[in-house]
Amino acid sequence: MTTADEPLPTGEPAIRTRAMPRDTNPSGDIWGGWLLAQMDLAGEVAARQRARRRVVTVGIEAMEFHRPVKVGDVVSFYSEVVRVGRTSLTVQIIAVAMSEVTGMRTRVTQGRFSFVALDEDGQPTPIAPNHK
Repeated sequence: MTTADEPLPTGEPAIRTRAMPRDTNPSGDIWGGWLLAQMDLAGEVAARQRARRRVVTVGIEAMEFHRPVKVGDVVSFYSEVVRVGRTSLTVQIIAVAMSEVTGMRTRVTQGRFSFVALDEDGQPTPIAPNHK
């Protein structure tokens, strides 16, 4: 298990967005479901780039919420492919919120999502080797 105090990711995020009032729960924090949806988008970016074709989400292997996200925070979602199988990929996604008030950056959530590569008929298809 990891904590919010671990080092923040470096590099460019897969996506970045601002948490808005419409995304809050009754306590005024951003809904966990909103974070999950953004993480799914960020994971798809990395999975599709590696597979070089359409991918679909098939599961969430792990999910950890560390700290709440507040309205106005800019949330960056970093994604990295950590496993490639025959037709599937696992992507680690880390969300970092930057406070609109203080400018502080904090790891707020992270998870591992599984994706499957699909062919033109929507059937699972092998992922090509990664040639650098």
